[in-house]
Amino acid sequence: MDIGLLSFIIFLPLVVSFILLILPVDMKVTRNIAFATTVVVFLLSLSIFFQFRLTDYMQFREFHPWITSYGIYYSLGVDGFSMIILMLITTLIPLGYLFLWKTKKAKGYWASMLLIQTGVTGALLSLDLVLFYFFWESMLLPVFMIIGIYGTGNRIFSTLKITIYTIMGSLFMLVSILYLGVAFYNEFGVWSFQLSDLVQITILSNLQRTLLFFGFMIAFAIKIPIFPFHTWLMQTYSNSPTGGVFILSAIMAKLGIYGIVRFVLPLFPHQYVEFAPYFVGLGVFGLIYFGIAALMQQNIKRMFAYSSASHLAFITAGIFSLNAYGMTGAAFLIVAHAMATGGLFLLVGNLEYYLGIRTISGLGGIAKKAPFLTVAFALMLLCIVGLPGTNGFVSELLIILGLFQYNHYVGVISALTVLVAASFMFWLFQRAILVKTNNDISELKDLDKKEIFGIFGLGAVIIAMGIYPHWFLYKIEPTIQHYLLDILKVGVAS
Repeated sequence: MDIGLLSFIIFLPLVVSFILLILPVDMKVTRNIAFATTVVVFLLSLSIFFQFRLTDYMQFREFHPWITSYGIYYSLGVDGFSMIILMLITTLIPLGYLFLWKTKKAKGYWASMLLIQTGVTGALLSLDLVLFYFFWESMLLPVFMIIGIYGTGNRIFSTLKITIYTIMGSLFMLVSILYLGVAFYNEFGVWSFQLSDLVQITILSNLQRTLLFFGFMIAFAIKIPIFPFHTWLMQTYSNSPTGGVFILSAIMAKLGIYGIVRFVLPLFPHQYVEFAPYFVGLGVFGLIYFGIAALMQQNIKRMFAYSSASHLAFITAGIFSLNAYGMTGAAFLIVAHAMATGGLFLLVGNLEYYLGIRTISGLGGIAKKAPFLTVAFALMLLCIVGLPGTNGFVSELLIILGLFQYNHYVGVISALTVLVAASFMFWLFQRAILVKTNNDISELKDLDKKEIFGIFGLGAVIIAMGIYPHWFLYKIEPTIQHYLLDILKVGVAS
């Protein structure tokens, strides 16, 4: 069959990973080739970005038989929403590799990172629900290996916990997918698991659709995570190696948000609108709850884990706000949050590499010892708090406007909560980075050339998106309007 651009993006890391595992090459060669592979994938994605047309339909379609007797096809495509996340993934990963360069892990570590990239991009670009489920589950094994083999502390328990959580959520989704396939067969006399076909089902009752809606939502809520499905978060982040935390927080969590918009919204538009108030409320509650939990942490890694969950809850509120401001802001914040949080976890990993695991009070005086690290830390924090001129400001402003349009009281609460979080971030930066203490940080080294290129590459994109947001927003606007006008039928904010 003809291999398209999307297939190259998905399977190139997989093929390279298997070759590297088979060949008798050492860790350094594996790392170098893995990095080169991610750069090639980035260039392919960049080609898609520049060729992408401003329409609301799927582009770069690939459609090939797979298990035709049951209507399962190898079906891929990209629209404005998936395209911006594709660019996020393929930009973040090679820049993250530069920051992980000095990691002295076995070749299996780098091979697993490539396997995760295949799973993530495959799930992102799949338009057949069985194919999506295949890639969704395929991400689990390399994550299991990275945390279980290369993690720290009680890594085995953390690995089992996230695995059990993910599998249980995925089982709910699998049952829902199969139920939809059977319903389509009962109504039309043929099998299909194509998203474009399943949205045509009319024989399901409201109760059935509601149960299926929550079957999908449980799987995605665990991945994000949404309260109260977050209990795997802290231990997993704490015991994962830096690369694992980077992948989990910056990339894999965003797939949960993506799954809601890609599949739940078109398959269950009535339930999406009906339960939107509850998920907006849950999102705002999570914004506050995880924010308070972050305030109570003494370990900087745990604090950023809760801060990350707080922003993901904010994104959840945005995608359920049922207006263009909130949904566009949520899409933009997916990118902004991934870059800033991914950057922060890479920087914290750098501190952990030289100083070991420390509390916030055990740091201090870093600004004088490591000026490049300090500037990078400040830039990522400014993006997190939404300083004007960063993409964090654009995204948070749009979501707050969307929540104001949804409900004035919800808008006020979310705006005040974001301001409180910003104040705490500045306090953290002063305490852990700027203030001089008697703590011994003599082992700390500043960023090297590769790390500077990687982290300031992220910083350049953060600022470019903050100053010229239209370069990125106009690509997604037709898709958002299609979701709101044609599927949810709730209108678009002018």
